[in-house]
Amino acid sequence: MNITGELQDTGTHEMDSSKSYTLSVCLVGVFGTLGFHHFYLGRWFHGVFDLSLVIMTVSFLFIFWPLAVVTLVLDIIHTVYFMYKLIVGEYRDGAGRFVSIPS
Repeated sequence: MNITGELQDTGTHEMDSSKSYTLSVCLVGVFGTLGFHHFYLGRWFHGVFDLSLVIMTVSFLFIFWPLAVVTLVLDIIHTVYFMYKLIVGEYRDGAGRFVSIPS
C-alpha cells in the first residue's frame, strides 16, 4: 500500500489472487450470466447483481417480454465486459488482488 492507503502493484506477484484463473474463466464461460464467477472470486455484490438480472429476465418473460429482452441484453453486456477483464488479467478478486494469467 502507498501512503494514501491505495493498493499499489509493485511488479511482483504478491498482489496475485490465490483463486484459480482457469476455473474463473471456465465459470464465466459456462455460467457467466448467473454470476457464479463473481461468487467464486469473492465479489458478492456483482454475483447478486448478475443473479438478480437473470431472475428479473425470467420473471419479465411472463409479465412484459420486451423488458425481459432489455434485462437479458444488460446481463450479456455485463458478462462480456467482466469476461474480457478476466481474460486479459485486469480483474481483481474480492480482496483486491489480480486474478493473474498463469505463467
